[in-house]
Amino acid sequence: MEVPLGGFVKRSIDGELDYISPIPSPFNYGCAPAHLSGDGMPLDVVLLGPRRARGHTERVRVLAVVHFIDAGEVDTKMVVARRALTAGDVWRVRAFFMGYARWKAVLNWARQKSGATRLDGVEVLVEYGG
Repeated sequence: MEVPLGGFVKRSIDGELDYISPIPSPFNYGCAPAHLSGDGMPLDVVLLGPRRARGHTERVRVLAVVHFIDAGEVDTKMVVARRALTAGDVWRVRAFFMGYARWKAVLNWARQKSGATRLDGVEVLVEYGG
């Protein structure tokens, strides 16, 4: 995990400051370093459940895929957990990434990165658990 639930600071896998969020993270947020996303970076992972410490690792099931575009690059994110996915989880993930796309677009503009930044949807891979 790079950003524990409730955290504000996102660091890259090598520990460098990536950004500081204006709101606390509603999820544990990290990556799967052995898997690359379309942008060539490690695949982002949203871990549902209780707060995990920065640097935490565990094996979990992929429940959904967040289809995201960041500065024109595919930036897929996996939604994972040790528990069943709920409709509320999907709603929270979708709502978060809609807002995140707006914030990231401003950050990309400040970093002089061009290309669209948007959420293209959340694909549920398993049946809801409740």
